[in-house]
Amino acid sequence: MQLDFSEEQRALQADVRRFFERACPISTVRKVIDSGDSHDPVLWKQVSEQGFLAAAIPEAFGGAGAGYLELCLVAEEVGRALAPLPAVSSLYQAAELILMTGSDAQKRTWLPRIASGDVIATVAVAEAAGNVAADLISAQVSGGKLTGRKWPVSDGLVADLAIVAARCDQGISLYLVDLASAGVSRRAVKSIDPSRPQAEILFDGVAVELLGAAGEGLGLIDAVRDRAAILVAFEQIGGAQAALDMARDYALGRYAFGRPIGGFQAIKHMLADMYVSLELARSNSYYGAWALATNAPQLPLAAATARVSAIEAYKLCSSNNIQTHGGMGFTWEFDCHLHYRRARYLASVLGTSPLWERKLVAAYRSAA
Repeated sequence: MQLDFSEEQRALQADVRRFFERACPISTVRKVIDSGDSHDPVLWKQVSEQGFLAAAIPEAFGGAGAGYLELCLVAEEVGRALAPLPAVSSLYQAAELILMTGSDAQKRTWLPRIASGDVIATVAVAEAAGNVAADLISAQVSGGKLTGRKWPVSDGLVADLAIVAARCDQGISLYLVDLASAGVSRRAVKSIDPSRPQAEILFDGVAVELLGAAGEGLGLIDAVRDRAAILVAFEQIGGAQAALDMARDYALGRYAFGRPIGGFQAIKHMLADMYVSLELARSNSYYGAWALATNAPQLPLAAATARVSAIEAYKLCSSNNIQTHGGMGFTWEFDCHLHYRRARYLASVLGTSPLWERKLVAAYRSAA
């Protein structure tokens, strides 16, 4: 398999980058964090007006129908800009679940509104910190009513729609829940990245609508996370590239003993390690983009490979960026910690590294 993006796709990426440079400078990210807001609604509206949210949603359901390769490039620029947007929840997971398993009526009801940005959706599976397992889900649906607690839910405070995993007579299933319904209450939960907030959501006899086949909830979650992992990996390589650029620029401009610190061997090796890790993650993410765009049988393997390498690349680049800046890199006034926070958040949002490492081993064994 060989994948490279076409000239038209690269031109799209350049346009997206220019948009975020104009609409989402680092001051926008800091404003969201300082104000305690859940995201930037003005930026979200601008992103939707540009058609970025609609990239991979079919035209029949209000989308642009461009494709997943284009969405991957949009995700990379979201990561590069540290954009405070609920893209992982609404676009990479919820929209994909509805597209994968929703009825025609459900797709026509929700996908156009997600594509336009009028509805923000999220996926509520976990009920405790850590990776999700069947025996850790106690939320229950009986008589078409949902009762239970979900925590932590990414973008749960701002979401209009939730896809909730809960028990029923057939097993764990997925349900569409209008979060404006009676019986829903929410509270903020601290997040390592305040620009990507989390929430606790309580459901007390809330009316729900089944999404997909009953009893297949965890299988559907696993499938959509393979797809979302590739899009998140592109966010991570975008962020890692920005952190590497920040470290390089500082190393070239900061002088010590009469010469740029970038000339010192320790800094050179640190930057080289960042570059190698990033390029490995980029290669694996491209493999994932091909598998996602073609719905290839290798998708689980490609997703796990991209996920593991992108987590490590962004963690390394964000932490080494701080080290390159020295003592000042740890201060609130410098922007290094913004990438460090985002790297840690993205490393856990779809399950932790050990989970994906186990998935990678299992995928290799099944492919052998």
